[in-house]
Amino acid sequence: MDANGRAVSNEDFRGRFQLLSFGYTYCPDVCPTTLAEMASVINRLGKDAERLQALFVTVDPERDTASALRAYVEFFDPRIVGLTGSPALVRRAADGFGVRYEIVREPGAPADQYAVDHSAGMYLLGPDGRYIRKFAFAMPPTEIAERIAEMIARIGYPPGSTRGQPPVE
Repeated sequence: MDANGRAVSNEDFRGRFQLLSFGYTYCPDVCPTTLAEMASVINRLGKDAERLQALFVTVDPERDTASALRAYVEFFDPRIVGLTGSPALVRRAADGFGVRYEIVREPGAPADQYAVDHSAGMYLLGPDGRYIRKFAFAMPPTEIAERIAEMIARIGYPPGSTRGQPPVE
């Protein structure tokens, strides 16, 4: 589900590269850093950014409401789409990328006050929805943007097209 409550699948982004990250809105450091870097990548791509959909998938669907998720991602860049779902669907999506996450509570803390320990980094999917590569946490946005721009140039077909196969690195 996107932050507007619309059901979303990988088919919604066919023909575009997808750059996604998993995290949560209460994250104190990793997620804001990652989303700032994602926004920088989008900006560095210039007109090629039209061929990329940036996605942020929450690993805390219990607290990350659609409105909170929308406000959070829009703060970094309105082109980033926030995604959520039931805990089971979120788990399935995370498992598909090998993303690990778990709730961490301090002893005696109220039930709604917790952190979520999670994997960091950004994942790139090709226009056909297939996994291409992972960009490590804190990899410079200039380098990520250069790599994505090179892949877009190599494929060389217009946004929305499903022709060709993306190069796998």
